[in-house]
This record gives sequence, structure tokens and C-alpha cells, in this order.
Amino acid sequence: MFKTLLVPTDGSEISQMAVEAAIGFARCCGARIVALSVAEPYPVVPVVDGALVLDGGLDSRELQELARQRVARVADAASQAGVPCTTEVALSFHPHEEIIAAAARHHCDVIFMASHGRRGIGRLLAGSETQKVLAYAPVPVMVFRPPLAERI
Repeated sequence: MFKTLLVPTDGSEISQMAVEAAIGFARCCGARIVALSVAEPYPVVPVVDGALVLDGGLDSRELQELARQRVARVADAASQAGVPCTTEVALSFHPHEEIIAAAARHHCDVIFMASHGRRGIGRLLAGSETQKVLAYAPVPVMVFRPPLAERI
């Protein structure tokens, strides 16, 4: 049924739990994994002579290196489970767009990702990349949610 799973990771604990579940799912289905980590630059707003200036280049090399480390951990875990895995790193202010584009590039037939389960003001401020992927992905999206006790 599913032969290629896109597994985005942000390095969080819940994301790691989703990676483990995806690897188990891929192993059962005889599927392969494409691990993706999107380095999301943080805009810095320095004040220069009373004016605000956006700086999108905040250590993007360091962010990309962290992303490479994240996908390397996924690849190692997949290898130990006997699941084929390729990796990709992207740099973007819009991770959901990179996730959807990677699914198309790698001909993935499902996206398997975590949801942090943010509610209220946290969701308003942080947004929901998972929600955006659910809304715009042209392939099915399997969402891993932690047990309620772990979200509190």
C-alpha cells in the first residue's frame, strides 16, 4: 500500500516518537523512508537608529547542521531496523511548503509526521505546520499525537 514515507523531524521528543512509529510502520509495510528536517531561520529584529530591520540570516549554517544531525539520527535508527532511508535538509521560513515539495520530489505516497498538539494561544503564536500540511498535501498524512498525559 505505502511504499515511500516522508518523515519530517524537528528534533523534538514528540517528533522522535513519530520517527520510531514511522520506522515500525515502514518495516511492517516493506516501505522506505525519506527523512526530512527543515531548518527554519529565526528572524532577528535589531533596532537601528529607531528603525526595525529584519535579518533572516541568523546562523543558517548552524541551523542546517542541526537539521543534518536530525536526519542522520533517523537514518541510523532506520538502518538498525533494516528500513531503507534517504535524507534531505532544507532551509525555509515555511516548513510546510518544504514538506509538501519533498513529498512530491521523492514520490512519497504518505507523509508521517508528529503534531505537538498545541492549543489556544500557543497554537496562535506558533502556528501548526502539521495543520498546514494536512490542508495542502496531495497525499495522505498520518499524524502521530502523543498521549494526552504527555501533552500537558
